[in-house]
Amino acid sequence: MRLCLVAAKPTDAVTYGFLPAAARLGLEVFLLTDQPDGHAGVPARARAEHGGRADYGVQPRIIGCDVHDARALIGGIAGLPRLDAVFSNSDHLQAQTALAADYFGLPGKDWRSCLRAKNKPLMRRRLAETGAEKVIAVEIAPGDGPPPGLPYPLVLKPAEGVASEDVTLVGSPDELAERCAEFFGRRPGEKLVAEEYLPGTLRTLETLGDGRNTWVLGGFLTTVSALPWFIEERLTWDPLPPGEDVDHVRRALGDLGVSFGACHTEFICDGQGGARLVEVNDRLIGDHDEFVMAELLDDDLFERVLRVHLGERLPAGPPPVGPGHAVADYMIAERSGILRTAPPGGPLDGAEPGVSLSYWPLRQPGDRVTVTHSNRDYLGVITATGPDRARVERSVGAARGANQWDIG
Repeated sequence: MRLCLVAAKPTDAVTYGFLPAAARLGLEVFLLTDQPDGHAGVPARARAEHGGRADYGVQPRIIGCDVHDARALIGGIAGLPRLDAVFSNSDHLQAQTALAADYFGLPGKDWRSCLRAKNKPLMRRRLAETGAEKVIAVEIAPGDGPPPGLPYPLVLKPAEGVASEDVTLVGSPDELAERCAEFFGRRPGEKLVAEEYLPGTLRTLETLGDGRNTWVLGGFLTTVSALPWFIEERLTWDPLPPGEDVDHVRRALGDLGVSFGACHTEFICDGQGGARLVEVNDRLIGDHDEFVMAELLDDDLFERVLRVHLGERLPAGPPPVGPGHAVADYMIAERSGILRTAPPGGPLDGAEPGVSLSYWPLRQPGDRVTVTHSNRDYLGVITATGPDRARVERSVGAARGANQWDIG
């Protein structure tokens, strides 16, 4: 069987997750990307940066293509042998991949739901139309002045942003105008959205669907930085039990048309029985939380996602989750400069009995770091899973204390 994997930059989810899963399934892989040189060097770089953490899996045939253009992607796929699946785990490529899968009659997402997930004004508009949620949100284009009548404080964010980039809380029309001018000066041609601020606890819901049946795999509790920024500092495995909040998120996803493949949804619980969506990412959770979840589930997560795209139906119920505690703890740059010291990737010393403790580097010594007050400030992440909270937290604390991240 043949898989076309559509990608932009290399990611650990592909290198250590989906490519090894493709190898286990015996798939021939064609990797279409607009960054072929970057992917060609991944096996050697993975061995150097991650200490041989895992086999690369399968050596794909790498093909250069403007994957951001659906027409170019379809044209590139047309020149390949007959495929069994077209798949992407990239935030930026879901709609294009969905259109390509549909063109060739292969299983895939609804391109409309992909657009609603990626474009925050479209998501808000759809949820308002269906009556699922009413969150005040206004799109702002270059040259627009501060919209009148908005309730401050507001959250200002790119209309199609990721990784908390350029997301900030603004307290007045003057501050809104200042932030907009600064953003459009750096990112001309893009749009912003100003939304009402939703106080409460940030959580995630992780789902996987086959178009008919949708599994709720679990979810994380997100620790967010001090305002006005929204950096995700730590994710703790903490699935909500079935109930009103989970039911609301599932209904909202249904209204958006999300029913196929992996989906990572962020939402706010207000502590009073109410939940409202923050954003929908129509792919597997990222920032290495996918590996935490994969350790917890009694199933091969990456392989299961690929099986869905190959046309397999999901079993009736989701896989059981092992007992215990799990976290992803991020090392975040506090100032700009050159990263002088950082530990290598791979398993870490100091884990207590029963605890799996690892470090995933996101920056290497010698890299220049520029603070952006977003998830792009991550230097690396410590992941840990274990039988109980105490042992996991002591292991993470020991790893933090035993290693250094110096910026000079």
